Amino acid sequence: MSPNQRLAFYDFDGTLTSGNIVRRYAYFTLHQPSKARAALKFSKLLLSIPSWLALESRSRRRFNEVFFREYRGMREQVLRGQSRQLFDEEILPSIYPDTQALLEDDRRQGFLPVLVSGELDVALDEVIRYLGFQSVISNQLVFKDGIATGEVEAPLIAEEEKVSAMERLCLKYGTEMKQCKAYSDSFSDLPMLEAVGFPAAVNPDRKLKRAARERGWPILDLKRGFDVKQRREPSPGGAAGV
Repeated sequence: MSPNQRLAFYDFDGTLTSGNIVRRYAYFTLHQPSKARAALKFSKLLLSIPSWLALESRSRRRFNEVFFREYRGMREQVLRGQSRQLFDEEILPSIYPDTQALLEDDRRQGFLPVLVSGELDVALDEVIRYLGFQSVISNQLVFKDGIATGEVEAPLIAEEEKVSAMERLCLKYGTEMKQCKAYSDSFSDLPMLEAVGFPAAVNPDRKLKRAARERGWPILDLKRGFDVKQRREPSPGGAAGV
């Protein structure tokens, strides 16, 4: 580990991929060994989507707490055994084509890419390998005798806790948050972006786009194409440009 290693923190859903945790949970559900249980869980998922969307709009943290309870009863061995198939069939097609270019550009500038996601680790194993993340901040299910309890290991990664986890990782790598980058698409991640020296809004929602413009932050669109030649490397006290 290099001292004073600068880090680049990346949100996942909506930032690097068009996918989301509901779609990945649906995949796990439909591929459960018991077809009857799979059908029951999937039917419940469809009926719950409106209430989940309403809850997420109010609190991402509360949404995660409620949503991950749906994993209750699933076997860890099955979930981890399906991770490669999940990646190949669901996640890989949803990763934006210019995601790799963004990560490689930050590596070239000397930043270590870090994945920061409220998603579960069982869904991210192959993502980490494919995109080459060396450090990851994510949620982890609690398993008892190999069966998911529906609870998540504390602390639950969402909103302000993302910042706390990022700070702990900066301490580990001997760097400061103001020397680091962060990328997200969601206004709910505003604390994460405000905590670093070089924030950027990626495929931002309406509220984040407005906040980014007010603060003079770069706005990137990985959906339409990312041109590394248009970026300038960040200098202390300033934000990276596009």
